[in-house]
Amino acid sequence: MRYAASVEYEGTNFCGWQRQSSVKSIQEEIENSISEITQTNIRIQGAGRTDAGVHALGQVFHFDTDIIRPIKSLTKGVNSFLPDSIRIKWVKKVPDGFHARFSATSRQYQYLLNNAVINSSIWSNHCGWTFYKLDPKLLKIASQKFEGRHDFSAFRSSECQAKYPIRSIENIRVEKFNNFYLFTINGDGFLHHQIRNMIATIISVAKKEISADYIDTLFEKKDRSLTPATFSPNGLYLTNIKYDKTWGFPDNLNTLNIFKA
Repeated sequence: MRYAASVEYEGTNFCGWQRQSSVKSIQEEIENSISEITQTNIRIQGAGRTDAGVHALGQVFHFDTDIIRPIKSLTKGVNSFLPDSIRIKWVKKVPDGFHARFSATSRQYQYLLNNAVINSSIWSNHCGWTFYKLDPKLLKIASQKFEGRHDFSAFRSSECQAKYPIRSIENIRVEKFNNFYLFTINGDGFLHHQIRNMIATIISVAKKEISADYIDTLFEKKDRSLTPATFSPNGLYLTNIKYDKTWGFPDNLNTLNIFKA
């Protein structure tokens, strides 16, 4: 029997989503918790991987088990074995043909940037930070350069395992709240470090270090060494994984926008 589930987590104290041998991961914590409930060895498959320090409001995963338990009991039980920084939001039985990664139709990330002279002690683990004066108009112009279908070779890490560097970004929305900028990015998929490298480049444009047209050059050159250094993971959130409505999942309404109703 296959189950799909959505999980929210605060990633500061984890090596990232993927299980690793000697460090604490989100995947391992969830697998151990479900295994405690089912008294079987459970392995889960996530919709995507997040790096160390990256957070999620709506990561999705699936797992298989022959153990039958009421959904509410399963959800509550798994959460009881998880640390406070990880919470299962919903669980649903799905057909065996469902796959958390391959059944996804699109993904949404948000990035929260604090633009202030001094970083916030309260927000330091939950947002990126730059003290440089940023031009809001250039910030939006640079962001819009990434919309559409592009070869993102210049924006992925050397460790990226994806076979193809071409990705489509449906839209990027930039909102400003006092000294905070909130980026909402929708696309069909993302490469390793792609969004953090995009944010670094957008900031470089907004502080007038490079021109917005230089982004076109980066697409053409496909050379990672020409792109600004990878920006902080702290402000990055995996907010929504979207699937066909036939799966019957709850609506994807997760958002980091806590600044307005």
